[in-house]
Amino acid sequence: MDKFSYALGLGIGQNLLGLGAKNLSVEDFSQAIKDILDGKEPAISHQEAQGIVQEHFAALQAKISEESLKAEKVFFEQNGKKEGIVTTESGLQYEVLVKGSGKKPSASDQVKCHYEGKLMDGRMFDSSIKRGQPATFGVNQVIPGWVEALQLMEEGDKWRLYIPSELGYGAHGAGEVIPPYSSLIFEVELIEVL
Repeated sequence: MDKFSYALGLGIGQNLLGLGAKNLSVEDFSQAIKDILDGKEPAISHQEAQGIVQEHFAALQAKISEESLKAEKVFFEQNGKKEGIVTTESGLQYEVLVKGSGKKPSASDQVKCHYEGKLMDGRMFDSSIKRGQPATFGVNQVIPGWVEALQLMEEGDKWRLYIPSELGYGAHGAGEVIPPYSSLIFEVELIEVL
């Protein structure tokens, strides 16, 4: 075994799995690499290859998005039936964990909050609590689900928010951390309206 060749194959294989390219014809994949390394004319043009790859990944993303939206719909329908869950007209859901009695912010206010954000599978993607520092920001400078919830909360409130993707980061997601069409769960404590 040529360990260098095998090592390159491992890296490429892991990258392909990460992209969602699981059902490859290894023979055709290997032949394309061989043709390039041997200086042979490829069986298809680079332009055609690029189009094929783009079309494949667009279809894969559309399928993933469709499945995510179906799962989201089921979750919010079931979650909305639980005791203590409030569903707003927009589809935002929340439950009151601690009831405050202070000032309510408006869209133009600044607020100080502690929060933790998780994906539906429980993976935490952000936490002011872990950073040990509350976050300060404008009510209208955050995702739509937060903008709505914050204006319903009072100082001292601690709520769990269930935010559908359309009130979160939508079709774009947020970098590597939040995939497209992700529903989000936040625990938010409104410490102070500034």
